[in-house]
Amino acid sequence: MTNKKHTGSAVPGSLTPYLSERAAWALSVGTSVGWGALVVTSSGFLSAAGPAGSLIGLLIGMGLMLLIARNYFFTASRYPDAGGLYSITKNVFGYDRAFLVFWFMSLVYLSMFWANATSLPLFARYFIGNTFRFGYLYTVFGYEIYLGEVLLTLAAILLVALLCIRSKRAAAHVMVILVLLLLIGIAVCFFIALAGHGGTDMTFTPAFLPDKGSFSQILRIVFISPWAFIGFENITHSAEEYKFGHSKLFRILVISVITSTVIYMMVTLLSVTAYPAGCSSWLDYISRLDQFDGIEGLPAFYAAHHYLGDAGVYLLMASLLALVATSLIGNLRALSRLFYSVSRDGILSSRYSRLSRRNIPANAMWLVVLFSLPIPFIGRTAIGWIVDITTIGATLLYGFVSAAAYKIARKEGVRRETVTGLAGFLIMLVFAVYLLFPNLFSDDMLATETYILLIVWSIIGFFYFRRIIARDHARHFGKAIIVWIALVAVIVLMALIWSSRTEEGVMSDAVRAVSDYYHGAAEPAAAALSEETFIAQQLARLKTSNQLTTLIVAGLFGLALAAMLINHLSLRKYEAETVKERDKAREVAYKDSLTGVKSKHAYVEEEQAISEQIYSGEAGEFAVVVCDVNGLKHINDTLGHKAGDAYIRSACEMICEYYKHSPVFRIGGDEFAIILRGQDYEHRHEILEAINRQIEQHLNTGNVVASLGMADFDPETDNTFHAVFSRADGLMYERKQELKRMGAITRD
Repeated sequence: MTNKKHTGSAVPGSLTPYLSERAAWALSVGTSVGWGALVVTSSGFLSAAGPAGSLIGLLIGMGLMLLIARNYFFTASRYPDAGGLYSITKNVFGYDRAFLVFWFMSLVYLSMFWANATSLPLFARYFIGNTFRFGYLYTVFGYEIYLGEVLLTLAAILLVALLCIRSKRAAAHVMVILVLLLLIGIAVCFFIALAGHGGTDMTFTPAFLPDKGSFSQILRIVFISPWAFIGFENITHSAEEYKFGHSKLFRILVISVITSTVIYMMVTLLSVTAYPAGCSSWLDYISRLDQFDGIEGLPAFYAAHHYLGDAGVYLLMASLLALVATSLIGNLRALSRLFYSVSRDGILSSRYSRLSRRNIPANAMWLVVLFSLPIPFIGRTAIGWIVDITTIGATLLYGFVSAAAYKIARKEGVRRETVTGLAGFLIMLVFAVYLLFPNLFSDDMLATETYILLIVWSIIGFFYFRRIIARDHARHFGKAIIVWIALVAVIVLMALIWSSRTEEGVMSDAVRAVSDYYHGAAEPAAAALSEETFIAQQLARLKTSNQLTTLIVAGLFGLALAAMLINHLSLRKYEAETVKERDKAREVAYKDSLTGVKSKHAYVEEEQAISEQIYSGEAGEFAVVVCDVNGLKHINDTLGHKAGDAYIRSACEMICEYYKHSPVFRIGGDEFAIILRGQDYEHRHEILEAINRQIEQHLNTGNVVASLGMADFDPETDNTFHAVFSRADGLMYERKQELKRMGAITRD
């Protein structure tokens, strides 16, 4: 197993080792646990499975993530390059599938970065009132946008970017401090609350939600574990920057997953240790959270305040800010290393693979900032839809790394990772089906708008992939049509699910309207309609909705097919250009520039091909003629190389005149070879006698003189082409000596 440890000096312009084990652990924990751990997760877990179901589900989810961690360690040890899963997929499955991984991984990490950046205005609203709620701009999907909150979010993004760009070591040290801070803050509040809970009449019961099966509640928590832990693998993006051996990576990932699980469990249990007066149980409290304001609307904070007063709130506030900051730093780093890696392969502009003088991919970080600038203006509601994508995206990424581990392990014959890779892939496949088809197995888990966002992102991916193909001079991309099929499948599948969810919503509204109509609760305008008109109106609404969704699905499918066709045609065009360029290069390589006959390179390939034919018994009849031009050195020495070149061309013209139906190769400065088949082979002796007679007439006249030797292929004795050539070459030297004697006699 690869155990790469970076030592010595770094290559100029490359990422340099600096990341310690402690810093790697902090990056892993800080990225996987964000704002949601304190604000959303406690109520989200409890409302889905109760305290017992949440804890059991988290422990099972932890076990699954340890399985994924093993697959990440195994694959990253084989390919310890920047870019994490992108680089792994590129080496194991090729560039096309690597693009697919990059495309959805970037969306996952961006959505986590955006979610935590836009959580700061919510933090301000909860804990410091309306300080930043000035400069009202507009309302998006029910969420009010204020200039002050926009500036707060942008300032946080810029501050984190500047920290990471100025010093990667400083950013790593900050991560360690912040992760320790959040751990201490949560742990102190948890243990004090747990100790104080015994003196109250508050109860942890019910352990599960009373209206659902305990097993289904546990499963619901298990199936969102990719969302809860996504980001723990981000340190594999920094594989080129480890100061420790890669063999220690698995231990770091294991400790990180366990640490994150403990944080989630402490916050979840903390949230049920106390509830406001007037609530009969934690369940009553959680089910009525929307009725409470301030910290009473945040169960973990309410419990901390109940047992520690304002000190508890301040502790959790510090922990919450630490969670936000670590997530921002961790995701920015992961994205910058991902962008740095893909830009080296031409997916992004090469400027994003340039490093600053501190060996930091600063340009890639600024690209993340650029992508994030519009986010504060779209509102928290839309960000919630984007964050939903992380659940599906994490499932996709963990499935890919498991498939890669399985493939590598099968090839190397490693049993353990063969099992963990296959298990991880199959589990993530089940997760994907569960998440994408919620009505078949569970209640809705994803917002309807999330499916639209996935469709839009996939369509953008189609057109961006075309741009990559157009710029891919090395022709790495466009070889696997499975990528196009996958994107079309995602678009069509998401469109169908969106259509189904939309139709369900319209049907539900229609049923509610009919119920209100017959129970006298309808709006005045509807109540004034006759029964027949009212029913016809509802049916018309259903029909219009059905037609609209059908039209949209068909349009999206058509757009996907059009994008696929455009990509296919573009690829065909680039392939044709590549073939043309290759043929042109081949022609140049196979043609002797001085004489215009075939080159030595072409001769070597022909020799190999005929030798293979001899070996397989398919060579047939052929002969080899070797020709050496006499007196070239004397001409070069007395008349110059220009005259020598003209002499070689004249010799070549003479040879080609006699051997009109055979390939002529210039295999040396003054040496040629001719391979005779067919008509020239049948008349080989007559041709050789004729050319020799002309050459003898040229003796002492200044015309071209050349020595030729010919040998026939004998299938009984010749095992290679070279054996035939050697006999012809020997006869050529005999002829050369003979011509020298004839020339001397002629001069006498």
